[in-house]
Amino acid sequence: MKPALAAALLFLTLAGTAHAEPLPGASVESLLAAAREHSPEVRMVRLEAEAARERIQPAGALPDPILRIELENITKNGNQSATLDPARTGDTKYTLMQPLPFWGKRDLKREVATAEATQAEGRASDTWAEVASRIKTLYAQYWLTGQSLQLTRENIELTRRLEQIAQVRYAGGLAAQQDAIRAQLERSAMDTELVGMESEFHHLMVFINAMLARPSGATLAEPAALRPIPTRLDGAALNDRLLAANPQLAIESARVGGAEKSRELAYRNRYPDLTLGVAPMQVQNRVDAWSLMLEMNLPLQQGTRRSQERESERMLEAASARKEALGHRLQGDLSAALSNLEGARTTEQITRTRLLPQAELTFKSALAGYENGKVDFATLLDAQRQIRNAKLALLRAQASQQLRLAEIERLLGEDL
Repeated sequence: MKPALAAALLFLTLAGTAHAEPLPGASVESLLAAAREHSPEVRMVRLEAEAARERIQPAGALPDPILRIELENITKNGNQSATLDPARTGDTKYTLMQPLPFWGKRDLKREVATAEATQAEGRASDTWAEVASRIKTLYAQYWLTGQSLQLTRENIELTRRLEQIAQVRYAGGLAAQQDAIRAQLERSAMDTELVGMESEFHHLMVFINAMLARPSGATLAEPAALRPIPTRLDGAALNDRLLAANPQLAIESARVGGAEKSRELAYRNRYPDLTLGVAPMQVQNRVDAWSLMLEMNLPLQQGTRRSQERESERMLEAASARKEALGHRLQGDLSAALSNLEGARTTEQITRTRLLPQAELTFKSALAGYENGKVDFATLLDAQRQIRNAKLALLRAQASQQLRLAEIERLLGEDL
């Protein structure tokens, strides 16, 4: 191959690699970006919100006019065969009528439709908050399982080295053969755990791909890092943000607003609607006369209207009560999430600053003692397990903080 051709092929290969879209999964932000673009659930609620907005204008529009054509005396008193030709009938009346709802009803109907559109937009925001929360939760589990896999592999390698030490000591007559067997049993147990973790890691990848509308076997990037946790969270400020921004509360506020307008519309139905009409009269080929018409419905069924008004009152009260109950529940959930976050943060600090250093010191001491014949192999394995358990506890505390952060952001409907 000529050098110029080889260089050109290399350039094209590198260019294609540079323009390849990076795999999602390295960070939770990459997963959220993919979900915002590809999630069918999110797309569905956005389309429903757009459809609800399109109902606002028709809700307040005038009804379509009505055209009525009346052909009278189509046989001219039996002197001709029946005909539909206006010029040959006795007379033809054209009536054009326009229904006119009572003053204010159209505006109220438009406001009710606006409230319903606001509810649809709130459902779209709430659905996105729910999808984002699930993705953040899955990513935390994905990261935790990936880190646990790495830790387990490191411990398997460490156990293999301990087994070698035990075999050397056994060969030198300084330890029993049982020490090497114990190391092999420990490594076999961790191999079994590794298989379970790998299966869980694969399942999490499948779940994440499903959230992103990707094939279940599609490749994801290895989880690289967790999001930073805010160092200080003000409960009172977050509570205010909850009341102002929570999508579910926004939906209930819109429902209350719609119920208020529906109640006003129910009371406005006490008054009649009108219909105006104009009717030219055709005789043969000329317009012979004009008529004007005013029509109105008579709201005589007062019992029915009183029931409709009471229904609208109860619906408004129910919507207000639902919003109040939801607000109390969400504030309780926020308080619990904040408390759990602080507990996970404290657990991480204790594990990082006290438990893990103590476990590492214990293992080093046990390893030195075993090599000098002062400590048995069971003590050494127990010290190794303490380090592993401390590292797992640290990883779980970090992942738990991510889960609690996702809960808080789900309640707020926005990222911190």
